Amino acid sequence: MKLPAAKKRVVLLNRRELLVAGSCALLSGAAPSSSRLSVEAYIFQQYAARQHKKLGDVLDEVLGMTRKAGFRNIELNQEFFAPEFRDRTLALLRSNGLSMPSVYVGGAMHETALADKTIQHALEIGAICKPFGCKAVVNNPDPRPGGAEKSDAELKVETKSLDRMGRALRAKGFQLRVHHHTPEMVDNAREWRYILHHTDPKYVSLCMDLDWVHQGGQHPLALLHEAGARVAEIHVRNSKDKLWLEAVEDGDVDYRKIAAYFKQSGLKPLIVVELAYRPNTVVTRSLEEDLRLSRIYTEKVFGVSAQA
Repeated sequence: MKLPAAKKRVVLLNRRELLVAGSCALLSGAAPSSSRLSVEAYIFQQYAARQHKKLGDVLDEVLGMTRKAGFRNIELNQEFFAPEFRDRTLALLRSNGLSMPSVYVGGAMHETALADKTIQHALEIGAICKPFGCKAVVNNPDPRPGGAEKSDAELKVETKSLDRMGRALRAKGFQLRVHHHTPEMVDNAREWRYILHHTDPKYVSLCMDLDWVHQGGQHPLALLHEAGARVAEIHVRNSKDKLWLEAVEDGDVDYRKIAAYFKQSGLKPLIVVELAYRPNTVVTRSLEEDLRLSRIYTEKVFGVSAQA
C-alpha cells in the first residue's frame, strides 16, 4: 500500500528516532534483562588472587566468561569501579551485553561519620550502574574489628543510618537491600534481627545470603519465613559439612525447600549465584564450567531462566 507523503515523513521520523534511541542505549549500557537470575562477581576477585594477579588483569577474561557461562545479569561490587579501570569495566559490560539489576557497595554504618561516607559512595556507584538496569544497591554494614558484637548504641546508629541510606537511594530510583555475613548471625542472629525490627520496610529491604545463614548456625528457611516480603534478593552457594563446594549443587542448604517456599508465598526475589572457594575447597573444573553448572542447577531448582 502506497503511503501519503505526510505519513511517509512520520514513518521515516519514527524510524530515525528508534535508531537514535537504540544507539544511545548501546552507548549508555546494556539493555536491562528481565531475568531474575544473576551472578555475583566476588568469585572473580578470588580467581585473580589465586593466580597472583590484580583484578584489573583479569577483567576482560572474567566478564567474557560470565556471558559464556550463560548469564545475562551480574552483580559487581565497588572494587570493579576503581578509577584506574572503571571505564574498562563499563566498556566490557556493554560489549558482553551484561545487565546489572543490583550492585554491591559495602561500608560501615554503625558510626555516623562513616555511614555518611558509605551513603555517598553508594549513591555514586548507583549512578554509574543505572544505565545497565541497576535498580538496587546491596550493602553489608561493616563489622567491628575482629568481628566483635556491636553495642546497642552502635546498632541504633546503624539502623538509623540504613533508613537514611534507603531514603537517599529511593529518591534516586534505587532499593536498598541489606546483606549479611556470619557476624550478624551471632547470638541468635542478634544484629540481623535488630536490623529487621528497627528499620523502615518502606526504605530497607533484605538480601539474604543463605549459605552465610547456615555458616552462622541459623536455619535459612526459618529466617526467610521471619523476614517475609522484605526479602528482595537471595545469594545462593552451597557447602557440605560447611565446606564450600566449587559449584552450586545439592548440599547443606536444601534449595528445593526454599524454592517451594517462594512458590507458595508468591515471593520473587532476585536470585544471585555467588561462588566462593575455601583454601581446602576441591576445585576440579574451570571457573567458567563451575559457573555454567551453577546456572543450570539454579535454573532447574528455582524454575527461572538466565536468558529471560
